[in-house]
Amino acid sequence: MMDRRTLLKRSLALAAFYGLPAAPLLAATRDMPEIADGEPSEFSFEWLQRLAKEMANSSYQNNVRELPSTLANMTPQDYNAIGYDPGHSLWHGLDGELDVQFFHVGMGFNQPVRMYALDPDSHQAREIHFDPEIFRYDDADVDVAQLEGEDTLGFAGFRVFKAPSLTERDIVSFLGASYFRAVDDTYQYGISARGLAVNTFAESEDEEFPTYTRFWLETPEPDSTTFTAYALLDSPKVAGAYRFVIHCEAERVVMEIDKHLYPREAIEQLGIAPMTSMFSCGTHQRRMCDTIHPQIHDSDRLTMWRGNGEWVCRPLNNPPKLQYNSFADDAPKGFGLLQTERDFDAYEDVIGNYHERPSLWVEPRNDWGKGEIQMMEIPTTGETMDNVVAFWKPSKAVEPGDSLNFTYRLYWSAQAPVTTDLARIRATRSGMGDFTEGWAPGEHYPEEWARRFAVDYVGGDILRIAKNGPPIMAQLDVSRGKTSDIQIFQVEEFEGIRVIFDWYPTEDSVDPIDMRMVLEGDGDALSETWLYQYFPPPPEQREHPPHPLDA
Repeated sequence: MMDRRTLLKRSLALAAFYGLPAAPLLAATRDMPEIADGEPSEFSFEWLQRLAKEMANSSYQNNVRELPSTLANMTPQDYNAIGYDPGHSLWHGLDGELDVQFFHVGMGFNQPVRMYALDPDSHQAREIHFDPEIFRYDDADVDVAQLEGEDTLGFAGFRVFKAPSLTERDIVSFLGASYFRAVDDTYQYGISARGLAVNTFAESEDEEFPTYTRFWLETPEPDSTTFTAYALLDSPKVAGAYRFVIHCEAERVVMEIDKHLYPREAIEQLGIAPMTSMFSCGTHQRRMCDTIHPQIHDSDRLTMWRGNGEWVCRPLNNPPKLQYNSFADDAPKGFGLLQTERDFDAYEDVIGNYHERPSLWVEPRNDWGKGEIQMMEIPTTGETMDNVVAFWKPSKAVEPGDSLNFTYRLYWSAQAPVTTDLARIRATRSGMGDFTEGWAPGEHYPEEWARRFAVDYVGGDILRIAKNGPPIMAQLDVSRGKTSDIQIFQVEEFEGIRVIFDWYPTEDSVDPIDMRMVLEGDGDALSETWLYQYFPPPPEQREHPPHPLDA
């Protein structure tokens, strides 16, 4: 076991190597938390950037370690049963608005993360070493004797609590690789973010999962709901220095992120501001909704505010096979995976609480240049697997020796922080086509197989325009097949309009059909752009159910 004297010698040597002045041994720190038992060392974000850059110039050192058997062989139930002693929370002594607890290593969380408490006045940091005394194992099957003397185990991550629920419900969580999540005022987790995506669906290389290996948590003012965290990211292909300024507001969490990336190797696919979510079924895709729940999803759409000012809505799918899409852009204004349906009746789920899942919106704060928003949708048979991934991929090739900087904000809230003044997509629906609306399944039963789509629009004064003019035209394009019977209805119930059309196949292919629609009046755009991808069934399944009277 490494003693404190050895640890101090190594920290002094590291400081000298990276050009930092060694912290005086007796330097005072203000309000340093009691559990921060390491020796003091100087810290700055500039130093962290130099450290990451130097690491990128050296070979990758994997710090995954073999855990004691009592931790390595844990069941998820036992892992979740490990408690935390609130008296050892990081900012417990502040009696303030925020506090932090740490996640235990165990199961697949076998890459120790080192934690440091950071004093913002003296710029000194002290490491927080693993100690079984800060955890509670009463309800977990853990042999605590195996953990004695294991102060180098580190932690798996951390989570943040906000008053008045300083020990009950966390609002921010960093756990596993570079994954993190946050909630809004519902305290309901859902969508996840990552610090970086590397070759998530690259053609020639396997995906890599960069990991946050160290965190420095800056002590906030007692009455503040904002705190700053710094992180060191590492992987075989890239190292990075991160600063998170996290605002735990009343109705949402806002993160200001400044990240500096230093590639060790060329990277085929670099994903900036990646997010992962789940879409099993919804209003437009019902094949996986054979449950008591009308809809099951953490997010229902990808929304993009393009650099040219265009707003785009792309409803999510649970495709029959893995599907990849990219949307080229230059200096995007924002994008996100949103959960726009907020009514309990839409889900009827008393466990998942999908109506309370937060949306996640990315707001670039510096010029991201040319690139594309990339999205992958993976088939899933249930609601326990995140099957949607989206991020920004720069066009410029990523080479070793590069220095990349991206700053952006993440908004975790019920709705995106910005919206268009044009009409917005309320919902997308689909079902049996080739009949007069209002007559199925009576005498006017469909004769030809077709798929009907209904797209609802609200906002942007669209209902007034529908009543008073100019005439609304639906500009619809499809990549294959033909469309007919485009109809526009005024719907007082949701104060908007509904556009209905039928799509008919003209070939046997089951490749996805790309659809694009925008509402126009006198040549001006009245709505955001609707993009949709439909997966036609094979020819042998292109038959409507028989008429009930003929069955």
